[in-house]
Amino acid sequence: MSRPAPAHPGDVLDRRTLNRALLDRQLLLRRKRIAAVDAIERLVGLQAQIPANPYLSLWSRLAGFTPEHLAALVRERRAVRLALMRSTIHLVSAGDCLSLRPVIQPVLERQLRSTSFGRNIAGIDDAALVRAGRVLLREPKTLSELGAGLRRRWPDRDATSMAYAIRNLVPLVQIPPRGLWRQSGQATHATAETWLGRPLAKSRRPDDMVLRYLAAFGPASVRDVQNWSGLTRLRAVVDRLRPRLRTFRDERGQELFDIPGASLPDAATPAPPRFLPDYDNVLLGHHDRSRIFRDETERSGLIGRPTVLVDGTVGATWDASEANGVATLTVRPFARLSRADREAVGEEGVRLLGLLAPGAHPNVRFAAPD
Repeated sequence: MSRPAPAHPGDVLDRRTLNRALLDRQLLLRRKRIAAVDAIERLVGLQAQIPANPYLSLWSRLAGFTPEHLAALVRERRAVRLALMRSTIHLVSAGDCLSLRPVIQPVLERQLRSTSFGRNIAGIDDAALVRAGRVLLREPKTLSELGAGLRRRWPDRDATSMAYAIRNLVPLVQIPPRGLWRQSGQATHATAETWLGRPLAKSRRPDDMVLRYLAAFGPASVRDVQNWSGLTRLRAVVDRLRPRLRTFRDERGQELFDIPGASLPDAATPAPPRFLPDYDNVLLGHHDRSRIFRDETERSGLIGRPTVLVDGTVGATWDASEANGVATLTVRPFARLSRADREAVGEEGVRLLGLLAPGAHPNVRFAAPD
């Protein structure tokens, strides 16, 4: 149950309240029966470094979700995978691809200049490189093919560096079969405008993106927004938006911002177990991740590993395998689970195996606590 807005700006929100707010806005307190594309937009995209991850992220959030719901969006060009926040691969709706990419462009340019790829192309005119890349990308290409084509123009430069420069300077989407359930293939790229048949938005103002972030991840600090997006100097943006925002404090006195009317569930709201993929929004959306990780050592070692939320925080890792008609899910809790938590995790694990290995006999086992 969501509670009324606190009476005074700056009211303190404890860690558990922030946890329940995050879970609710991330659709992890209870599964919602909404369309996959609506969920993707509500969450401002999904982490997609590993192509299968968005399928599991949506399965954990949506009632009645099947992989075909997302695969159809990718095939029909209603959802795409491309480099966005923090220069990492995200799956977003077609509309968000066109509106968010211009806002995030400074992040991609800064990231390029900070890498060896950027240093290796020093001296090449960016505009000339982009023009050459766009000509080559009139037909979809892998980065290897793109680099080979660019090297014909600049034979003394590193092909891989030039291809990655185009990836950061030009909005490139990874096209199917990449991103389809249980299909693979080398990442092949097309320009977003060509693939979607529409131009990118002209505005680079981050205001709307910041408001959407707060709706999906708030209440949050300026540093949280910057950590999620990769953008810098957002204090001025948040100050400009301040008249439209609610303000709170966390237990350490950090100022937090939120949109009016956003949910703040009671801290006592039960949080069911949820299985998360290697990378998931809920783990990566903040600078201060104490609302989802119990301590800093967990945070540093668990990004990039499939995890389980137990009572709302990361409480275990998991892996799955299949052999001889039996699908085995191994859960490795960090501490001894209560009988109720163990039963709930086991039941959710059986449902997960129904997604990962339909038709196989499900077997959930618990390893000794790490």
